[in-house]
Amino acid sequence: MNRIDRRVPLSGPAEVEYLDGDFKIRKPGAYVVCAATGAHVPIEELRYWNVDRQEPYAGPDAKLARLRQLGLLPPKA
Repeated sequence: MNRIDRRVPLSGPAEVEYLDGDFKIRKPGAYVVCAATGAHVPIEELRYWNVDRQEPYAGPDAKLARLRQLGLLPPKA
């Protein structure tokens, strides 16, 4: 933020609609909560989500972990 930008920095969780290859912010916020780990994922770093389940993930490992939690992948060997 610079001296000309008078916007208040966002805080708290955002409400997001996850689309194919994109997402739409329904309620502004600073982060979303990873469905697998509970980690806060800053909106500007959000790269992984599931459109059908409308869930965000902290990264590719978190997405795989969530699929294992749901029984959609075999347990890690």
